[in-house]
Amino acid sequence: MPLSIRHTIRQTAALCLLLLPASAVQSAGIPVEPYKAVYASEWDLGFSLSGEAVRQLQQMESGWQLSLNASAMVASLSESSKLRFTPEGVEPRSYSYQRKVLGKKTREALSFDWQNHQASSQITDDPWQLDIPAGALDKLSYQLQLRLDLISGHETLEYKIADDGKLKTYRFIREGEEEVTTELGTFNAVKLRRDRGTNSKRQTWIWFAPELNYQLVKLLQSEKDGKRYSLVLKELK
Repeated sequence: MPLSIRHTIRQTAALCLLLLPASAVQSAGIPVEPYKAVYASEWDLGFSLSGEAVRQLQQMESGWQLSLNASAMVASLSESSKLRFTPEGVEPRSYSYQRKVLGKKTREALSFDWQNHQASSQITDDPWQLDIPAGALDKLSYQLQLRLDLISGHETLEYKIADDGKLKTYRFIREGEEEVTTELGTFNAVKLRRDRGTNSKRQTWIWFAPELNYQLVKLLQSEKDGKRYSLVLKELK
């Protein structure tokens, strides 16, 4: 990306922060704004499918919602987390997930009771309840907390996730910086890899662009059966 464009992006980002109203919500000292990001999606299910995904952070009457909706012919994915921002960080209130591939559906729904520090499944045929510590997240809201931690310059990127009746640890390793080419241009992005252990055949990489205030510009997930799913940024509002 030409230096003049890079300079303009940095100036615009700085100006947006200065223009935030005094009442703008903050989380861990970081101003938070709604956004809508559109991605080109690729699904490798043994055959290739192309589609589009929309990731959106919205301020609702009842709080905030982070959502991801992706579709490509015979495959679709819908994921959302209702949450609030506290001085400590992101606090989820409920989470839902639905994936459909070749007619096969997977569904999850969680609720968070912070008064009693419990997360529970809302799917009646698969009930569970889990004690959770302060700071626990779901499988979508952690990505928002991860972005805030990158903006804050945190070195340790580790998160407790309520999932399938267990409290799992998601740990991310920095793999340096890498250029990511998108429809908005080429960005020098921070590359992270989820640490799943040395023997895991599943892999997840996420790229965040500092020039876009650490927006997610690329995601790649490789499953143990070799199937892959990827997102690359194409539009940001």
